[in-house]
Amino acid sequence: MKTLLLFICLLAAPPLPARDKPNIVFILADDLGYGDLGCYGQEKIKTPRLDQMAREGLRYTSHYSGHNICSPSRCALMTGKHMGHASVTGNGGRLRAGDVTVAMLLKKAGYRTCMIGKWGLVGRPGHPGSPNQKGFDRFFGFDNQGFAHFYYPEYLWRNDQKVLYPKNHELRVNGEYKKGAGTYSHDQLTSEAIDWIRANKEGPFFLYLPYCIPHAELTVPEDSLAPYLKLGWKEKPKIVGTGNTGGGGYGSQYKKGYCGQSHPLATYAGMISRMDRSIGKILDLLDELKLSENTLVIFSSDNGPSSEGGQSLKFFNSSGPLSGAKRTWREGGIRVPMIARWKGKIEPGRTSDHPSAFWDFLPTACEVAGIAAPAGIDGISYLPDLRGKAGKQKRHEYLYWPGAIRVGRWKLHRYGRDRFALYDLEEDIAETTNLAGQKPELVSRYSKYFDMARR
Repeated sequence: MKTLLLFICLLAAPPLPARDKPNIVFILADDLGYGDLGCYGQEKIKTPRLDQMAREGLRYTSHYSGHNICSPSRCALMTGKHMGHASVTGNGGRLRAGDVTVAMLLKKAGYRTCMIGKWGLVGRPGHPGSPNQKGFDRFFGFDNQGFAHFYYPEYLWRNDQKVLYPKNHELRVNGEYKKGAGTYSHDQLTSEAIDWIRANKEGPFFLYLPYCIPHAELTVPEDSLAPYLKLGWKEKPKIVGTGNTGGGGYGSQYKKGYCGQSHPLATYAGMISRMDRSIGKILDLLDELKLSENTLVIFSSDNGPSSEGGQSLKFFNSSGPLSGAKRTWREGGIRVPMIARWKGKIEPGRTSDHPSAFWDFLPTACEVAGIAAPAGIDGISYLPDLRGKAGKQKRHEYLYWPGAIRVGRWKLHRYGRDRFALYDLEEDIAETTNLAGQKPELVSRYSKYFDMARR
């Protein structure tokens, strides 16, 4: 009888209090290639902390961004919808009033929520699409992806208040920044994140930290540049004022475009290493506060690499074994690094080839928080795979982007209405051999997904 009463009590027990829910930290790089990290094969750029994170956690080899450019990729991450159903499908788009974000869902579940960095969805404070209106209690950073191209801004936003950086006014002389002067925005983002975690350590909390590195313009403080200058790489200087900046109106010093850069290779490497160091500080803080066993930390990139800052993707092998880069539907444009660490919950040192994408993060976060994901999304939680329960992991029938479909080992590109290219990713990860002519039945079968995904 006592056993029966205990069983009834357990069935009637309320869900865990909010304070007992796991914390979630999602860190996003901007234009970081699949091959730009040491743990993904990079040989020139040093990323010791992310490499350590991979050893302490799980490294994904078949994870995909939401798009091959910024804004729509971030929309997919925040809403759990792929480009067939997402409200933002091009750069410069805004979330709609009816869009439900992962932050809104977690906030309703008792989480304290914070977004620091590049929103990328044109949400000026007060606008219905701004971070504060889309579930984030606190926002610090850039409201526009074009403004976030510059690392010495004249101001950032903290909620609806401008944070001014007077030292950054007229900082550029003859096209280049004065050495050792000004306030580097990336460091401000990291400091804000550390302070916010300390203030909210009782949890549960959700921190979304979309860094701007290594997106152009290319510039980094001397302490991160110097180690790479010593290597003596042969450099092709970047001419001042070139590049698609999108930053007009964000301070007088930016009207002429990107800064000049005499050492774009060393600068690119220094920027990634500086971001790596910053992520290490956040991981160390979680260890210090004894939160690592109750905090899922995920790192990824919003799309493939770009050379518009003057760096050479070939020199760094930024796409690794993949072909293509940002703005293409080839693997190098959309397959991105993803590393997950959750001490005591994720078995360290594992690698997963589970095909997943940005729209899977929302249902994953919901499952971690113990709440139901909303109906009508495209994502599937990858929490079972994170926890090493591959047998319980549901898989997508297909992954969809406007120009490509992945079905298991197969990747189908569409060029126009009736032109296709088919690749076997297990045998040809670089997409060099088009098998569409040899396997017309697969082309016919998989091409139907392009229309199905948009219904």
